[in-house]
Amino acid sequence: MAAMAPSSVLVLLGVVLLVAGGRLCECAASGGGFSVEFIHRDSPRSPFHDPAFTAHGRALAAARRSVARAAAIAGSASSSASGGGAADDVVSKVVSRSFEYLMTVNLGSPPRSMLAIADTGSDLVWVKCKKGNNDTSSAAAPTTQFDPSRSSTYGRVSCQTDACEALGRATCDDGSNCAYLYAYGDGSNTTGVLSTETFTFDDGGAGRSPRQVRVGGVKFGCSTATAGSFPADGLVGLGGGAVSLVTQLGGATSLGRRFSYCLVPHSVNASSALNFGALADVTEPGAASTPLVAGDVDTYYTVVLDSVKVGNKTVASAASSRIIVDSGTTLTFLDPALMGPLVDELSCWITLPPVQSPDGPLEFGGGAEAGEREGTLCLAIVATTEQQPVSILGNLAQQNIHVGYDLDAGTVTFAVADCAGSS
Repeated sequence: MAAMAPSSVLVLLGVVLLVAGGRLCECAASGGGFSVEFIHRDSPRSPFHDPAFTAHGRALAAARRSVARAAAIAGSASSSASGGGAADDVVSKVVSRSFEYLMTVNLGSPPRSMLAIADTGSDLVWVKCKKGNNDTSSAAAPTTQFDPSRSSTYGRVSCQTDACEALGRATCDDGSNCAYLYAYGDGSNTTGVLSTETFTFDDGGAGRSPRQVRVGGVKFGCSTATAGSFPADGLVGLGGGAVSLVTQLGGATSLGRRFSYCLVPHSVNASSALNFGALADVTEPGAASTPLVAGDVDTYYTVVLDSVKVGNKTVASAASSRIIVDSGTTLTFLDPALMGPLVDELSCWITLPPVQSPDGPLEFGGGAEAGEREGTLCLAIVATTEQQPVSILGNLAQQNIHVGYDLDAGTVTFAVADCAGSS
């Protein structure tokens, strides 16, 4: 490791966000690891890609999803801070679970390929399961269902286990299995039985021959019901909790509790990479790390934001404001105390006339709203509000940045990278 640096530096559209307690990282990748395809929902490789959708339409839809996700994160944080949890706020309203990235997982023996939402803002790994031998709904279902009876490695988790207890809202069924209801901040939820299975990952990292990595005994939710719309086959929780895929890989293998991604710009026709183990080491020149800090929800990856710079000029200090690093939110949300001076300084550099957002909830504060119409450029940074007070570093700000999460070291590391070239 290099000597301690005063702060980590993250470059965002010419704006530099400084996070506290950083250190330069010169870690050499060694040992095992694997990489899987990290597919943006609007990518041509995604089944949700709509070729008739214009770039303008996709941007506006992503911004609206960001507002909804930020509200869900804020709701989870508020519930946790008040002594409750996401499960305490279960509602029956119909919602469409927002998501931005997908990954393929293969379950069982023989393996069944499932396309799942990849979510750094939740923990449970779950897939849609066939209810029983007489269940014929899978034939008409728009998504793939996993049939446990066809796998020789399927098992169930007892309700008298730490993993079951970690789910919060879980009970014992008639067979003493762990029956769960896992709720999200947006009001959606999923129910089923906590199970174990062999997971097979398609390792397709740059410069390596394709191979498959098998991990046995992964705990996952075999879900037979959902409230709200989950358009994929399931969801892979990549958060910091006890039952997340990251934590489980660290406990079951020598990979450690670490992962990284390098997000390709949405305009580039290529998939991003999601890396585990040694391949998650961020070794690019200028890599800088910052400590993870306690947040209102253990699942979220929270760091301290010290200040914001434009060029070499510090335009605002954050007084050690916490910010969540999230791949599932497109926009970045900043405290108005940071947002105002940032917009003022950018206005000195950018001479284009400001325009109003065509969508009320997407109006950007500080007197410099950015539109989403054709021919306009979007700042992609929104001021937090009393209703949504949580600061979030969104995925647009993370494009062409190699972002590494290391739960063992308790750090997040950033480095500028050519993500299309590296994937």
